[in-house]
Amino acid sequence: MTSSPTRRTTAEVTAVHRIGDSAPHSAFTDLVRYAGSWFCAFREARTHLSDDGVIRVLTSTDGRSWTSAAVVRQAGTDLRDPRFVPRPDGRLQLLAAAAAGEATKTFQTVTWLSVDGHAWGDPIPVGEPGVWVWRAAWHDGTMYGVGYATREPRFARLYRSTDGVDLQPWVPTLFADGYPNESGLVVDPDGTALCLLRRDGANPTAQLGQAQPPYRDWRWTDLGVQVGGPTLLRLPDGRLLAGVRLLDGEVRTAVCAVDPDRGELTELVALPSGGDTSYPGLVWHDDLLWVSYYSSHEGQASVYLAEIRLTG
Repeated sequence: MTSSPTRRTTAEVTAVHRIGDSAPHSAFTDLVRYAGSWFCAFREARTHLSDDGVIRVLTSTDGRSWTSAAVVRQAGTDLRDPRFVPRPDGRLQLLAAAAAGEATKTFQTVTWLSVDGHAWGDPIPVGEPGVWVWRAAWHDGTMYGVGYATREPRFARLYRSTDGVDLQPWVPTLFADGYPNESGLVVDPDGTALCLLRRDGANPTAQLGQAQPPYRDWRWTDLGVQVGGPTLLRLPDGRLLAGVRLLDGEVRTAVCAVDPDRGELTELVALPSGGDTSYPGLVWHDDLLWVSYYSSHEGQASVYLAEIRLTG
């Protein structure tokens, strides 16, 4: 399933609800359907870069009315960028980065496990210090995660784990040109892995990687556009979507179509957004695309949930 069907997809935002605004700065979201309910995770803090970040987990049965399921804290650290990882054993996993220090911050990826989305237990350090494991996905009983170096030399690294906790380097240098960092990752049912990789620095164009098991050898395509906060979703009909921040003029959070064979990322629809915005989570449910994201276009950085209808 390496390519999406050749069709013209159109997208319409049919609803947008603000679901998280109780903190001065609410940001960096992810979204999942788990045990018949919605869960949305994001960071709450004073500002985008303050050192007081905690993870708020909201839950909802209908996507409209949301309540707090948990607040995850770690003493002395700023918890950033939570990412859900549904596990084959039925549990729900949460990845985040614990940033510590003032003038010189250190980063350690941590994870939590839950059987209900409400109780998360103690944080478990995973991966290597200074390599931020951004996204992870399971395939055939194995979890793969893409991390990036938070200091020089800059590189992206692929990790592999059979339990989702003991992450070992699998491809030590997955990508090293420029400043590779945040990523979206999907593994298709046929085993094809795709990675949408943000790149900053002198050549800030996103990269799309593809690989077949055992995922040692990757083929990369320069998409020619600059993105932030990427995530990927393969729809049941084979179309590949990305949620990103686009930086080609007016900053906005958008949903895009991805054509791996042509190396193209095409904007389908922009969400109501602007300023400090991005980091969407994507879920396909009830023939709608549900998108969590954050934005400061209404003033305070808040978390939103959009519903998008796709045609074509």
